[in-house]
Amino acid sequence: MKVALFPDLVVNGETVPQAAIAAEAQNHGAPKGKPGIAWRKAANAMAVRTLLLQDARRRGIEPQPEEVGEGRFETDEEALIRGLLATVVEVETPAEPAIRAEWERDPSRFRTPPLWEVSHILCACDPRDEAQSAVARTRAEDLAARACGNPRGFARLASEHSDCGSKGSGGALGQLGPGDTVPEFEAALRGLSEGEITAAPVQTRHGWHVIRMDAVAEGEVLPYDAVRQRISDAMEKAAWAGAARTFVNQLVASADISGADLRPV
Repeated sequence: MKVALFPDLVVNGETVPQAAIAAEAQNHGAPKGKPGIAWRKAANAMAVRTLLLQDARRRGIEPQPEEVGEGRFETDEEALIRGLLATVVEVETPAEPAIRAEWERDPSRFRTPPLWEVSHILCACDPRDEAQSAVARTRAEDLAARACGNPRGFARLASEHSDCGSKGSGGALGQLGPGDTVPEFEAALRGLSEGEITAAPVQTRHGWHVIRMDAVAEGEVLPYDAVRQRISDAMEKAAWAGAARTFVNQLVASADISGADLRPV
């Protein structure tokens, strides 16, 4: 990334080092060959971060880093921002009628986890290797077409062609629940009905999969008392996030910023 091509970011007279923006840009996606998009996203993020740090210091907040993982602690700047938001953002605990109304809006949203009985055929590859991935995908597409054309022959296809150890059991993976597989595989499971086979292969970090949903046990709807605290916590978290956005927008509205295009977040 050619840092010199981008304008300086100045927030209330404080210049943010371009090296800091370049480091932040690594956390923001952009289309290939368009680093300017990632840079603009990073500049916006750094502008907000700088505003928060300026306000924390103006208020005399002292950083008190907390442990965020085993042996890992916040930086002083992270602690300052957390301390600032804890000081200025206050929300009330949701009232009982509001919590119950949120549950009654659609009780079916609150269920025990589903269980899926699944079989698959894996065409293994390294997704980072475009040529290898293309070959595996073509092979998986052929197997998907054959499986959809003859569902009863799925187990035989798996035993003869799958690159997974489950080939010994006809591709059967047994019962799976949320979190038991990689996210891409789970997302596919959530869209399948019982007996359905994926018409198009599903890509994961392991390669391309042809998936059959052998059986589905939908989670049961939970009673209000079992989910009341979860709903309350979610409502309070949403209210806190909204209040934090309002506070940031107020800082932006009263700031003098160049080198970033900050609209309400």
